[in-house]
Parts: sequence; C-alpha cells; structure tokens
Amino acid sequence: MKFKGHENIKATHKTTLEITKEDYLTPRGDCIIGVSASKGLSDLRPEVKQALKSSKSRVFLLIVDAEGNYDVVSGVGDPRLELSDPTRIIVRKSNYISPNTLFINADKAAKDLNVNIIRNLRSGNQAIALIVVLTCKN
Repeated sequence: MKFKGHENIKATHKTTLEITKEDYLTPRGDCIIGVSASKGLSDLRPEVKQALKSSKSRVFLLIVDAEGNYDVVSGVGDPRLELSDPTRIIVRKSNYISPNTLFINADKAAKDLNVNIIRNLRSGNQAIALIVVLTCKN
C-alpha cells in the first residue's frame, strides 16, 4: 500500500504504529506514521486475511520511503483478528485486538522505526508498506 507523511508525524508511541487512509493528522496522533493510505484493513485480499488469522503465522511489515530507507516490523497473526477497519491499520506490541489490528506481539512500535524514514515522512514524502505473511503448516 502507498501512503504519505505529514508535518505532524511524531512517531513517539511506545506500543503501536498506525497508517491511516485519513488525509490529516493532529499533533495528538503520536502512533501515526502515515496518512492518505491506499488501503485500510478491510481492503486486504481474502487470502491475506486468512493467513493473518492463523496462530501459526509470522507477519512482517516492510516500510520503504521515497529515498530507499527501510525498516521491518515483525509480529504474529491471531485467529481473533477481525481485519475489518476500512480506514486504519495498527500494529501492536501487545496482544490487544480490535477491528483495526493488523498483527500483534510486534517487535517495534512507532518510536522504534528508522529515524531517516520518520524525518522524511515529517516532510510529507511518500512511502510504501508491504505486508508479508508466512504461515507454518506444523
């Protein structure tokens, strides 16, 4: 999915990161790293949603900015995931699940991301996020 940055990006949240289809961001949104996203959770393909709902899935979110800086956030899927939010995609370090949760037990939150990516996003630059789901059969 494509998204862009915003001057109000703080990326200081310790337990979550969020990408939203909304085109604005208030200074209170300290977990948001991108706005104007091309997809929300409800837009994901059915086969991706099915893979995310496996307790045996390992999930990776690859974030790449327009200058080629990148970072990878990893976590796990869960059968309880709803993946139904039309606007927001949230990655959580905890195991809390809501309609906007992409995956849980993440190894990074907004504050942990590559500082070069955050700097470029604060300037309004574009970026992409790729979701990779690996599911073990055993």
